[in-house]
Amino acid sequence: IAQEEFPQHYPASGWVEHDPSDLWSTVAGTARAAIEKAGISADSIAAIGITNQRETTVLWDRATGQPVANAIVWQDRRTAAWCDALQRAGHGPRIQRKTGLVIDAYFSGSKLQWMLDHLPGVRARAERGELAFGTVDSWLVWNLTGGRVHATDVSNASRTMLFNLHTLDWDDELLALFRIPRALLPQVRPSSGFFGETDTALFGRALPIAGVAGDQQAATFGQACFAPGMAKNTYGTGCFMLMNTGARPVPSRHRLLTTVGWQSQAAPARPAYCLEGSVFMAGATVQWLRDGLQMIRSAPEVEALAASVPDTGDVFLVPAFAGLGAPYWDGHARGTLVGLTRGTTRAHIARAALEAIALQVADVFDAMAADAGLPLAELRVDGGASRNDLLMQMQADVLGVPVVRPRQTETTALGAALLAGLAVGLWTDAGEIAERWQVDRRFEPRLAEGARRARLARWQEAVARARD
Repeated sequence: IAQEEFPQHYPASGWVEHDPSDLWSTVAGTARAAIEKAGISADSIAAIGITNQRETTVLWDRATGQPVANAIVWQDRRTAAWCDALQRAGHGPRIQRKTGLVIDAYFSGSKLQWMLDHLPGVRARAERGELAFGTVDSWLVWNLTGGRVHATDVSNASRTMLFNLHTLDWDDELLALFRIPRALLPQVRPSSGFFGETDTALFGRALPIAGVAGDQQAATFGQACFAPGMAKNTYGTGCFMLMNTGARPVPSRHRLLTTVGWQSQAAPARPAYCLEGSVFMAGATVQWLRDGLQMIRSAPEVEALAASVPDTGDVFLVPAFAGLGAPYWDGHARGTLVGLTRGTTRAHIARAALEAIALQVADVFDAMAADAGLPLAELRVDGGASRNDLLMQMQADVLGVPVVRPRQTETTALGAALLAGLAVGLWTDAGEIAERWQVDRRFEPRLAEGARRARLARWQEAVARARD
């Protein structure tokens, strides 16, 4: 493992940018460092897999390979007003039907349109075919191959709001709506398949790039969620839950996202589709206890403090500090702490904060089960907070199904590697990969069904008080 931070840029309120040159230089540098730390030569490497932050939008010159501006990052909200106008104009149902997405500034399409409309001379150059657009994976593939390959995979393409889930191609009707020339767009390829070879000068020999997937889809693959109804949840600052729904896209009735999970170049080559739901405040809730309320000195302390009381004393924290994500999508909700008495201590509040993470995940889990019409037998977990045993037990209790933590929790990087290895024949099929997936610990639900339902109903009362 090698890693390196790169600068974030905030040129205006709600704007977030990266310098694409930083993205490339840190990847090239850490790739060489990882090879050196492993004590191997490039001859030992069978293939390269790429996984990336999705939705971040890069635009560059095809002739020089130079970016025309900073990348607009997935968190950037500069196009929110334009997205609101699209919604008011009635385009929401059509966009959701074609792309599986809700209209939001989160996705790449409106960011790319902003660049074309606001950067001087860029639209004319794009229409002449002089420029290339891509998410971070495309930018890395372009640079790794010395500018020979302009491509993305189906999982990243499905996060642009320009890609049709049913035809698996860029949608001409949506390109016209967003006023985006098709000549800008990368070729869309399977996630597990040959993308090209690296420039020999980079690593001493040409290496095949054979796997590409967005970070959450790669993590789902790394968790071996290969059968419909299997789901994983990543606990980071927020939470991302993805569930495999099989070979057909499932439209959501509960404001979840429908997305392509991955696709293999091997027959039958049908993609696996997923439902996705996000929780805004997971690890960030514990950060608030530490930095905002100063109840703890470090995040790991929360587990012992919360475990010092047997329950929350009927205290509920709804951490809607930035509104509520799926399945509510209520930007006007605000953080709410209810049920306080003279007997409430900081331990009760700490326990309520951990339980709030588990309860928000349960909301998404239930919405997924309802949308897919599939029973969810277990939840596979990864990310930093998945190491918190008390939180994982709470999660099993409120879900009513086992929560399973793997030995390898770096599942995003693992998923990219597995997709690449599958394409070059290191593994014969997904079944062989699934056999290698190993459990660290399995958390069985301990809460009786009646008590679980009562807890969820009480949580819904608390959420109602936080809304609007």
